[in-house]
Amino acid sequence: MKPVVFITGATSGFGRASARRFAAAGWSLILCGRRADRLEALKQELQGQVPVHTAVLDVRDAQAVADMVQALPGPFTAVTTLVNNAGLALAAQPAQEVALQDWQTMIDTNVTGLVNVTHALLPRLIETGAGASIINIGSVAGQWPYPGGHVYGATKAFVQQFSYNLRCDLIKTGVRVTDIAPGMAETEFSLVRYKGNQDAAEKIYRGTTPMSAEDIAEQIFYVASLPPHLNINRLEIMPVRQAWSPFAVDRDG
Repeated sequence: MKPVVFITGATSGFGRASARRFAAAGWSLILCGRRADRLEALKQELQGQVPVHTAVLDVRDAQAVADMVQALPGPFTAVTTLVNNAGLALAAQPAQEVALQDWQTMIDTNVTGLVNVTHALLPRLIETGAGASIINIGSVAGQWPYPGGHVYGATKAFVQQFSYNLRCDLIKTGVRVTDIAPGMAETEFSLVRYKGNQDAAEKIYRGTTPMSAEDIAEQIFYVASLPPHLNINRLEIMPVRQAWSPFAVDRDG
């Protein structure tokens, strides 16, 4: 029986690249996202390789998530790996200039959405047992603060700590939990953050060598494919050309 991966936010970026990577390895796919046209296109692309089940889903809606998981067709019920990828960043400006709604949207998606999906799938993952995985997509922003990170960084710090605490509770079940924390990666992430401003988004990556969605998908697949007795607690990944800066110091004059 093929292993089954459940991927949220599958319509772009890390999620879409992960769907392609798992399909190349022969896994069955459950793909969720909010954009029906993109989900359908991805299904048409991959269903010739492996079984694919898609669902238009807003992870912020707990009842919709629970209903979707409950209604999974027979071949997709034994979930092997959950990739909690759905998430976003908004409002790169200083905290004092940000609309409250942007903060709330990040919390609802990055925290509440992740919790909704995890809670709904835990019974199935525990039933799968040894070798099952929860892979949460965090960020270096959850560990390293930066100007404009405010609530986005805070939501990713939640992802890290939630992952660690899940490990404690699931220790006897065989279910593994990993927080994958990427640094700079060129996807639609910045385009969403700058609300469609293409020039502002491209400027983030200009003149350097960021990671790609495929780079991160490869690490997600690696973690999911480890022998059942191994767990990577946190995997922080940056491009070689990204590192840390000295502390900012405000000086008189």
